[in-house]
Amino acid sequence: MKSARQTAFEILLKIQKDSAFSNLVLDNMLSDNNDLDERDKAFVTNLVYGSLDRFILLDYNVKLYLNKASKKLRPELHVILIMGAYQILFMDKVPDHAAVSESVQLAKENKSAFAASLVNAVLRRVAENGLRYPDEDENSIEYVSVRYSCPEWLIQLWSDAYGLETAKAIAGKALETPQVSIRANTDKIDSEALMWKLAEEGVVGKHCDFLPDALELSNTGSVEQLTAFKDGLFHVQDMSSQICCEAVDVKPGETVFDLCSAPGGKAFTLAEKLKGTGQVKAFDVYQSRTDLIRKGAARLGLRNITVDLSDASVYNKNYGLADRVLCDVPCSGLGMIRRKPEIRFKNARETEGIPEIQYKILCNAVNYLKPGGRLVYSTCTLNPAENEEVCERFLSEHSDFGVADYCSNIPRANKNDKFLTLMPHIHGTDGFFVAAFERK
Repeated sequence: MKSARQTAFEILLKIQKDSAFSNLVLDNMLSDNNDLDERDKAFVTNLVYGSLDRFILLDYNVKLYLNKASKKLRPELHVILIMGAYQILFMDKVPDHAAVSESVQLAKENKSAFAASLVNAVLRRVAENGLRYPDEDENSIEYVSVRYSCPEWLIQLWSDAYGLETAKAIAGKALETPQVSIRANTDKIDSEALMWKLAEEGVVGKHCDFLPDALELSNTGSVEQLTAFKDGLFHVQDMSSQICCEAVDVKPGETVFDLCSAPGGKAFTLAEKLKGTGQVKAFDVYQSRTDLIRKGAARLGLRNITVDLSDASVYNKNYGLADRVLCDVPCSGLGMIRRKPEIRFKNARETEGIPEIQYKILCNAVNYLKPGGRLVYSTCTLNPAENEEVCERFLSEHSDFGVADYCSNIPRANKNDKFLTLMPHIHGTDGFFVAAFERK
């Protein structure tokens, strides 16, 4: 029988070794483990995401009690120490002695028996001394990096782009549990009726002031198990993505291209906004991802969506023209850290070639747009090189395009911003960028 801590250990080790997505590894391992009850699964989820969220801070605290020779740890031992430190410092219901003894046992059972005494000694020191931060100015990049468990290069990027206080606010928000946001399938139900349907299943829904068809949920458990979900009455979609769809500003009867569509949330919202008319053509480059779109559209009963395999950077004349084109381009995902904490392990070099790919997709999208049509560019990152700089380059090289009037009801982070950057600490959404252009 595999214990909850052993399961969490295996999940964290796979994420670290394979650079795997935390949500996918967690879901797969929990669904495959029949030995764990719901309480154990909740413990595993907390331990995995908590350890990832605060990895840099936990690593700092662990290495305070290692000598130079032992600071380069084997992956198995490193994960065990991180897990143990998280239980001691952040899980109040776990006694310190239990966190220490269980971590020692994990070491013995997972290729680290030689270091069992080291695990015991380090974690006892962590328990004795409590949470520690660097002895530095609280405005230093190193201190902020450790305090908010965010890599120094990313704190520096945000500080340069938006100011240090905003960088702190973004990083701090990334440590919070994200809200579950959904959009009512308006082909079947409105948000008010959906809220009451969900209440019958014990789920609390709250209206969003600026998105009438959206709800924020609490007390959800597994959303996929809700009858309302199985009946296709809603789909899960962060408020930022729903705001992006507002920028597209579709009208009934129009044709909309969603060039980088998977897993399909924006395509679903746009199809619902068409009120059973027009057409959304959803494209993605991988078969497995287009299958996800088809599956979601079928569950929602959306018949005005067609799905095709396509490389968004390559023009295909057979697709014809659209009234609206959405380019939600591949990006570094730096606005999604609270949902995908493994993004913290990226290094700055991984973002360097992305803007060129994004620009190529944006320029290709022009080929599909009718005169007078609207082109929307979006990312789920907070990085000017992938956002404003791509858009300014586009405007400088495409004189037949101008910035559209869009999302005027959503406050800009700065009053004079011509594009919309959604900040987690201001808008309560994921970090997101939206720009809308109109063809003159």
